[in-house]
Amino acid sequence: MQYRLDKKTGDKLSVLGFGCMRFPRNAAVVEAMIMTAIEKGVNYFDTAYIYPGSEETLGSVLEKHGARDKVFIATKLPLVYVKTAADFDKFFNQELQRLRTGMIDYYLMHMLTNEDQWRTLCSLGIENWIAEKKKAGQIRRIGFSFHGSQSEFLKLLDDYPWEFCQIQYNYSDENFQAGTVGLKKAAEKGMPVIIMEPLLGGRLAGGPPRGLPEEAVDLFKKANPALSPALWGLKWVWDHEEATVVLSGMSDPKQVEENIGFTDACPPHCITDAERETFNKVREVFAKSYKIHCTGCNYCMPCPKGVNIPGCFAAYNTRCAMGLVSGMQQYMTSTTPTSERHGSPSLCVKCGACEKHCPQHLPIIDNLAMVRKKMEPFLFRVVIAAARKFLGRGKKPKKPA
Repeated sequence: MQYRLDKKTGDKLSVLGFGCMRFPRNAAVVEAMIMTAIEKGVNYFDTAYIYPGSEETLGSVLEKHGARDKVFIATKLPLVYVKTAADFDKFFNQELQRLRTGMIDYYLMHMLTNEDQWRTLCSLGIENWIAEKKKAGQIRRIGFSFHGSQSEFLKLLDDYPWEFCQIQYNYSDENFQAGTVGLKKAAEKGMPVIIMEPLLGGRLAGGPPRGLPEEAVDLFKKANPALSPALWGLKWVWDHEEATVVLSGMSDPKQVEENIGFTDACPPHCITDAERETFNKVREVFAKSYKIHCTGCNYCMPCPKGVNIPGCFAAYNTRCAMGLVSGMQQYMTSTTPTSERHGSPSLCVKCGACEKHCPQHLPIIDNLAMVRKKMEPFLFRVVIAAARKFLGRGKKPKKPA
């Protein structure tokens, strides 16, 4: 197993982290997978309050085998449910019980999307709460997982002395959300960067109908038939020295064995020129299906009204290249539709500020209208409006005094 250093703590973190969102239903299989991973050197396990049964399962297995001290547990405060200061302890204490531990090694604000969301938490006293938990030894390191625009990510990095962060990053769109710019900026601050969705929820791990186009699969096979598409995807992320841990949502024992066995072959800067050219050709295959030729340069950002323009376009292009389900999953994380600053094209007022800065001279306003029509049918809008009302997200957050 290869390890990379958390420069802030001295922790040696396994480059392969176990993403615990997609555990299989068979409890015995899950237990075997977790323990195999630990025995072979995986020491970073990522779960969350909102992953059904995940925290309980991980906690139970670690307690049964006396393995808690062999791993770093990362879990998350479910911001989507937080309405009052009392909710901080409510959810955190439940997580400690589920995980059967008295301390969380790496604790994240889950799905932090913009600066206003953080300010709302600050107005509720989150900074004092974090300080108290760290003083009590219940939280070792504090960070956030991000789903939003690159400009908001860069703001958040400077808003608080974060000790690590978690971002989506893969070869299919290296400018999506925080992107390469965000990855490098966080690393410059000495923060461990945890990578989620290195395989885009599994879509980069296989072929049609819900994965890679057949032409892309053939390109990988021709370049190196010994590597599966999944290993190609993981290798691309591990090539980046700024990526501390790459999370894999392993869902069967074979994936555990394959991924672990590949880690030592992927130190930083491991990709050859020939392999880099293969990735370029695969991206060209994706681009054939794209309807909006946005490069993700972010020159159009920030939008005065908060529309996540590059994120919306990237999600729509994913739909065109890899299907509706893949596109909608990416769209949901790009626009976070239940939040007060949801990033949806519906916020566009056609001011034209974005089009003045687009080096591609794209008709951004018309494209946003088209994306909304395709990605937000009437029923979707009704459901999201009801969700916002239920979650009490209708008012604009106040800035902390």
